[in-house]
Amino acid sequence: MISDERSSRRAFLSQAAASALALGIIPAGLAACASADGKADADTPATPAGEKLARIGVQLYTVRTLMEKNVEETLRQVAGIGYNEVEFAGYFNRQPSALRQTLDSLGLSAPAAHVGLNDLEGDRLARTLDAASTLGHHYLIVAWMPPEARKTLDDWKSISARFNKAGQAVQARGMQFAYHNHDFEFVPIDGKVPLDVMLEATDPALVKMELDLYWIAKGGGDWRAYFARWPGRFKLVHVKDSAGPPEHEQRDVGAGSLPFAQIFAQRASAGIEHFFVEHDQPADPLASITASYNHLKQLTF
Repeated sequence: MISDERSSRRAFLSQAAASALALGIIPAGLAACASADGKADADTPATPAGEKLARIGVQLYTVRTLMEKNVEETLRQVAGIGYNEVEFAGYFNRQPSALRQTLDSLGLSAPAAHVGLNDLEGDRLARTLDAASTLGHHYLIVAWMPPEARKTLDDWKSISARFNKAGQAVQARGMQFAYHNHDFEFVPIDGKVPLDVMLEATDPALVKMELDLYWIAKGGGDWRAYFARWPGRFKLVHVKDSAGPPEHEQRDVGAGSLPFAQIFAQRASAGIEHFFVEHDQPADPLASITASYNHLKQLTF
């Protein structure tokens, strides 16, 4: 017979694990305490040894060459590796309803998608939001601004105004707008960093960030400083690795120099909810996302 103390302890561990899973993390110590039937082992210490990601996503741009050939088979392979979240960058000529059926059948969710800013303005807005709603997106992310639109600080102030407006429209449909950085946002213009200008000029309730951890490193930014200065604003991250300066060759996650455990340990203050693996030019897309997944699956932070 299990004592009241042990029963209470098991209930506590189950509740704690469920809460962590809801946030996309799981305390490694709690995971170790769980037996096959989901109950805690009363003889195992309850103190967590660290945390691991419970949900790992992939930006489908990484496997775009495969998606162009066969969307459904590529998504099946992504799910087979172990990913449970995907981030779209285009729908590859598939209807949102058909894509949603495929995702549901594979146990995948699509909490985010990359869109163009023009897709959130004018007569494209309703169509973009309808597709996002069908696919279950929580975040719509603008991932690029063309060079001709971002030459001056006034350009960035104009961009910020458009972001605020887009953020209002997206939020009205129960979703959230965000911006994804590259390295050009860290190149000063007239002594000011464009990303700082944008973050200062946008409403933090309307405009969140998807921080690309590779590009901020290449651009010379400091993720610690951004997390400290704008806490809670970085709802998503792109997880891709760098071989380090000066070239910053992209690597599969874990094959480079970025301190992902240190970064993820700051997820609560940063606001991070979703972690998407990405590699811009992988030699073998499936091998790349497999290696990155395997590293993140065992990473403790």
